[in-house]
Amino acid sequence: MHNKSVAELSRQLEGGKISSVELTREFLDRIKAEDSQYNSFITITEDQAMADAKAADEQRAAGNASPWTGVPFAHKDIFCTNGVTTTAGSKMLANFVPPYDATVAANFRTAGAVCLGKTNMDEFAMGSSNESSFYGPVTNPWGLSGSGKRVPGGSSGGSAAAVAARLVPAATATDTGGSIRQPAALCGITGLKPTYGRVSRYGMIAFASSLDQGGTMARTAEDNALMLNIMAGFDPKDSTSADRAVPDYTATLNEPLKGLRIGLPKEYFSDQLSPAMEEQVRNAVREYEKLGATVKEVSLPHANLAIAAYYVIAPAEASANLSRFDGVRYGYRCEDPQDLSDLYTRTRAEGFGSEVKRRILVGTYALSAGYFDAYYLKAQKVRRLIQQDFINAFKDVDVLMSPVSPSPAFVQGEKTSDPVTMYLEDIFTIAVNLAGVPAMSVPAGFVDGLPVGLQIIGNYFDEARLLNTAHQFQQVTDWHQKLPQ
Repeated sequence: MHNKSVAELSRQLEGGKISSVELTREFLDRIKAEDSQYNSFITITEDQAMADAKAADEQRAAGNASPWTGVPFAHKDIFCTNGVTTTAGSKMLANFVPPYDATVAANFRTAGAVCLGKTNMDEFAMGSSNESSFYGPVTNPWGLSGSGKRVPGGSSGGSAAAVAARLVPAATATDTGGSIRQPAALCGITGLKPTYGRVSRYGMIAFASSLDQGGTMARTAEDNALMLNIMAGFDPKDSTSADRAVPDYTATLNEPLKGLRIGLPKEYFSDQLSPAMEEQVRNAVREYEKLGATVKEVSLPHANLAIAAYYVIAPAEASANLSRFDGVRYGYRCEDPQDLSDLYTRTRAEGFGSEVKRRILVGTYALSAGYFDAYYLKAQKVRRLIQQDFINAFKDVDVLMSPVSPSPAFVQGEKTSDPVTMYLEDIFTIAVNLAGVPAMSVPAGFVDGLPVGLQIIGNYFDEARLLNTAHQFQQVTDWHQKLPQ
């Protein structure tokens, strides 16, 4: 059963061919047997999952079920879950047990889905390789052998690895600068970052509030659509939530693509992309041409400024958001502080990892007197130019297509000593977050035996078109069905 999609499992449960208890037991047994290789989970909620599965079977027997009733999944450990430890991958929150559910968690609970546990992640979602977690690095299921263990991408590397290894059929994730799309690409699964404001951020531990967005990870576009159906929607508890109607994202999956206008941003097909990666992406685009789409080159002229702008804005917001972790109210507290200053200093020095400290320092500097205008304000002006680039591009095309990452999954430890090299892993994903548009990663081939992702970028609130575009590609290719050895 672990090789079936969410849609297939839902149909099997509906038809009475399997019970949620049996299904949940199978996935829990797989996690116990296999996850020592990947380290994709921080917390496994076995007892609660089995109780929820039993309740789901009773709901189905009573004829009161949603498509998700009894289907197992996992949460990225950045979503608060009532009564279940939520760490954000940090020592700072190692013992934090929220007294409430994030809206996303509450939506899955209401739908009857069975949460198996919380997945590993880069600390406070800061990272591109899932090597900054207090709970240790996650290993890509596609990179267990050869020249060294490979990274799964970050920050949602635990969710991506768990789905790729068939430990769960689907998992929630978040994307601040590529943290859904890059791990999805490196692990050979399908991931969607919705429009900013489409999914509630309430109860999602903040990194950079104007960039963070919850999203979906599963094997297929259809499964991502099923996830978004219950995750999307207005939430009065989130001041940035969009008050717009939510369509049925599965309703338009099978619409033909004849006439679809695809734009290829010339700035994303540069010398920063390896020729082998470019070949796989262009092969995928040719499949779309066979399906009746037209392709043209477009320009995002300010794309080269995205990394610089992002690494001012995101650390500045992180500096503000993470100031709450001071050892006074909740979270880690140092032993025997001498005074208040010592409490603050040692709590933060001991509780945060090196990458989080680096970003707090950068962000605090950018916001400081004398530098605010020179850095933060200028970065926000560049952000507006990047947003306008996307608005202009979508006047001529329906979707944009590009690579997700400049290369396949790299070896663990290869880039940890050089933060700038690590940051450049997000060179094709960050502009999407700055603009707030939706985008997804779809499996599109292999380079050196490692998965390659095709990035599909859409106009604001056009997730239905993105999912339709991805689904049609998956009807004529089988990259999304490939299994790690």
